[in-house]
Amino acid sequence: MDESRQSSWTGAGAVLRKVVPPPALCGFLLLLALIFTVSYVVGAGVGPVAPGMHGSGTSRDGGDGGGGGVDDMGNMQGGHG
Repeated sequence: MDESRQSSWTGAGAVLRKVVPPPALCGFLLLLALIFTVSYVVGAGVGPVAPGMHGSGTSRDGGDGGGGGVDDMGNMQGGHG
């Protein structure tokens, strides 16, 4: 009778081992999440890299957006010519 109970537990253990990822993978994913969390906290603490920098020049309302095009450059020749 003990033998039939042990064989049923062995089958359940084999199925459980196939479903659960290996411990090394779980550790790697935990380490990866920790690294991303720490880098996010450090980045949020430092602030923007270039505070005066604006967007790429496109805006949702179709306006200019201050992209710094040719018109914004003014006379950049510096007296040459």
